[in-house]
Amino acid sequence: MDCLIMCIGNRDGGDDAIGPYIADNLKKEETKNFVVLDCGIVPENYTSIVKQYNPKNLTIIDAVEMGLNPGEMKIVPKEKISKMHISTHGIPISVLIGYLEQYLENILVIGIQPKTMSGEMTTIVRKSGNKLIELIKTNNLKKIETLE
Repeated sequence: MDCLIMCIGNRDGGDDAIGPYIADNLKKEETKNFVVLDCGIVPENYTSIVKQYNPKNLTIIDAVEMGLNPGEMKIVPKEKISKMHISTHGIPISVLIGYLEQYLENILVIGIQPKTMSGEMTTIVRKSGNKLIELIKTNNLKKIETLE
């Protein structure tokens, strides 16, 4: 398999629901090229599944506080991950990635800047999610800029 996609987030957490939203929409499109996991707020519970699949590429999608405009989407480089506030899950994403790096070479983190972490998901973040879904379906993740 080319790519495993871990979507992280809280369905009841405003824009933090972007991960599960993307998972719901991509599940309909799964192919032999990619598989989607809706990891909710416990991505650490899915590490054994990731290891079983042993994908060439692992993409992690989450709401990330990057100090950008709501809805902006960026690839978060490894060296910046520990400095970012990422989602509402139990363990830091940097710990998750550190563990998975023992088994996988190519791990990509895509963050979408939230506007709110409570209530309903905002329209601007949902639009970014829809754009990311299209980029995944067309294998165009390289079009996403890296966070400076």
